[in-house]
Amino acid sequence: MSESQAPWFAWIVIILTILLLVGMLAAPYSTIARYSSVFLSSNTRAFLVTMLGAFLLFIVLAWFRVFLDILLVIAAGILARIDFQSVGWKTRQAFVATSIFSIAGIGLGAFTYDLLKQHLIWQLIPLRF
Repeated sequence: MSESQAPWFAWIVIILTILLLVGMLAAPYSTIARYSSVFLSSNTRAFLVTMLGAFLLFIVLAWFRVFLDILLVIAAGILARIDFQSVGWKTRQAFVATSIFSIAGIGLGAFTYDLLKQHLIWQLIPLRF
């Protein structure tokens, strides 16, 4: 997305994906276990989950660089969750704090990119008077 101008709906999808990821990382482990047992309750569902896993493995191997970036973001979210738990924050507090910092980070990154891009463009254009 950094090489092209992203449309507004792409930013909405990115923000919703961030919130979904943060929500999944902030969920208690009992909730995760309850939902994972639903996916594996029958042979058909287990087969579909296995097929989805195989497809995701293919995506990981095909786009390894993107996968490493995503893995880094997930690891940072897990470390934030561990820190929030050790401080004694509730799940909702951890979700709100992580969401605010994640969305502020993506916004600051986009702003910095635009600022640097404009600065570099002005340096490349020779001024003639």
